[in-house]
This record gives sequence, structure tokens and C-alpha cells, in this order.
Amino acid sequence: MPARLPGAFKFNPLRLHGKQLHDFCTLKELPETYAWEPVDCHGHHSGDCGTTRVEPVPVVDLYDPNAERLIGHACKTWGAFQIINHEIPRRLLDDVESASRRLFSLPLRQKLRAARDPDGVTGYGPAPISSFFSKQMWSEGFTIFGSPLEHARQLWPSNYMRFCDIIEEYSREMQRLAGKLVWLMLGSLGITKEDIQLPGPEAGYREASAALQLNSYPACPDPDRAVGLAAHTDSTLITILHQNGTGGLQLFREGCGWVTVPPLAGGLVINVGDLLHILSNGLYPSVLHRAMVNRTRHRLSVAYLYGPPRDVLISPVSKVVEPGRVPLYRPVSWSEYLGIKAKHFRNALSLVRLCSHAHANGGVIDANVSDSCAR
Repeated sequence: MPARLPGAFKFNPLRLHGKQLHDFCTLKELPETYAWEPVDCHGHHSGDCGTTRVEPVPVVDLYDPNAERLIGHACKTWGAFQIINHEIPRRLLDDVESASRRLFSLPLRQKLRAARDPDGVTGYGPAPISSFFSKQMWSEGFTIFGSPLEHARQLWPSNYMRFCDIIEEYSREMQRLAGKLVWLMLGSLGITKEDIQLPGPEAGYREASAALQLNSYPACPDPDRAVGLAAHTDSTLITILHQNGTGGLQLFREGCGWVTVPPLAGGLVINVGDLLHILSNGLYPSVLHRAMVNRTRHRLSVAYLYGPPRDVLISPVSKVVEPGRVPLYRPVSWSEYLGIKAKHFRNALSLVRLCSHAHANGGVIDANVSDSCAR
């Protein structure tokens, strides 16, 4: 029996959600639909700003007895860091990279058998944030929430179990690591399990919610005019990113502009997401980041998007709110926040921010949060 095809594929096999899709390997020139206009250094596409020497993104050794303190400092000053000695087997990182390469090397028509439904969140397609931009991004993705079995069967009807086994093992290991990292980040603020409703080590983090995002950024004939993934923050507590040996990830840092995060052999990149920004009452900035492309090399990355149980309310922890002050943000569940972000994108944080003149307290607020408030 043939695999079920999403309605968007049946309507036009090379269009998805209203966008013309291309087999990147066949393009010798950059189509105008992928050509982005450069803007100034506070916008979303131009290159690094300024000529001053920029310190590298911090690297934290999780075996270091001072890891908690170092992570806290990196979260406050960057909203991101890289880690080594994280105990994720290098073999598993290589396996998930190979599985991603196998998927994205399939013919476009075959990948579209597992296309995301118009109102769905899982499957193959352009970046989920692409609907907020008039230009297309030089990338393709595959989103997994829960088991990859259904989509894998559509891609490889008789040879899907190897892919599923790798994804499931990787997700288990990432869940364990994410839980450990979140508590190190919170611990550096003096927050304990008694202060907040998040799954602790004794629960094995089974109650948390997470998604896995596989990303492909093919070599591009005109990389100076293309964007792999437009600038955004993540709607998570944290994101754990594995990138292959090809660079492209950039973080935006106030006063510095865009800073490239070079791939670190065996290392992983950790981003602070919007929900951890809320939990920390703005002490940890939700880092603005993007992915660029290059002329000769195919870049792959795997992002583990880690959040709380979907209906647990997230709000600033009382320990990090100064005495006599009110929290910067109202309580919000991840489920509600994802809905806000899907509709309002860059303005999502401002829409859960509480209005008060008492907020002028020196807290570090994400650069992309507007001054407007909404109740």
C-alpha cells in the first residue's frame, strides 16, 4: 500500500505550504526568491559589525568542578556556550549526522512523502519560521516530536528501523543531558528543586517535552546573498545543537554584532531559550541566532529543543526577583507560549511581559524584546 501523501504534496508535488521547493543540488544560480537584501548590523542579515576583536563563545568542560559557575556566567553574558566532556558518545553524534545525511540526500519527491501537513509540526519541509519572511531560506529541515516511525516508513518503506533506532537513542541521551544542564543553569542562580516545578533527576526527565530538528544547509552558489536560517530566538528552556565540521551558526551579542560559533570537535552548543529567559526574570538573555551558508560545503546540524511539561506554568522564580520588585513576566505554559510565538514571532516575549515602572532595575533584557507591554 503506498504511503499517504499530505494534501499539499498532492496539489503540487514541488510546492509546500505555498512555497516553491527546489532540489538545491541542481541549482547553479541563486533564485531571486532566495536572495536576501543586506541590512544594518542590528537587523537580520548583514555580516559581522564593527572591527573590534570579539572574544569567543565560552567553552565549558562539564568535568570542571566550577562548571556550574562558568555556565551561569556564560548564560548571563552570552545566552549561549559550548560544552565538552558531556558524556554523549562520539559514535552517537556521528550516527545522527549520518542519519541526517541519508535523509537529506533523498530525491526531493521522496522527501515530500514525509512532508509536514499544513497544520502539522512534524515531518519534512522548510524552516518552521519561514512563514514570517517573504524570502526563502537556503535550507531544509525535518522535525520530530515523539516517535519518528510514521514519517520514516514514508521515506524508507522497507528500511526504516536503523533511522528510528538512532533517533530514539539520540533523543534519550539528549533528554538526560538537557535535564542536567538546566539544573546547572538554575543552580548557578541559587534555584533548587523546591523552588520550581520542573522534572528532577529522580524522574529521569521523562515528564519534559522536547522536539528534534534535523537541518540541512547545502552548498550555495551565492552565499553572500543567501540565508540558511533567519535570525530568531528559540521557544524553549534550552536548545542543544550538534553541528558537523562546517561552520555557519552565528549569535548576536550587543556591542559586538554577529559572532560566529566555530564547530568544536565532539562539542555541543547550548542556547538559552525564551522560557529560561522568563524563569530567570531576564537575567539569562534568550540568544538571537542565525545560520549562514557557504559556497563549497554542505552543513548539517541537529537541534534538540527542550522544554517543560507542556501545561506547567513558567514564570520568574521568586529567588531572582529583587525584593520590592514585581516579576517581568506573567506565568505562561509552553503550550500557550508556542501558540503566541507561532502567531507573533519576534513580539512573543513582549506579549507575556508585565507592564510596570518598577522594571527599570538593571535586569538584562533580550535585545529583541520591545519596550511595549501587553496584558
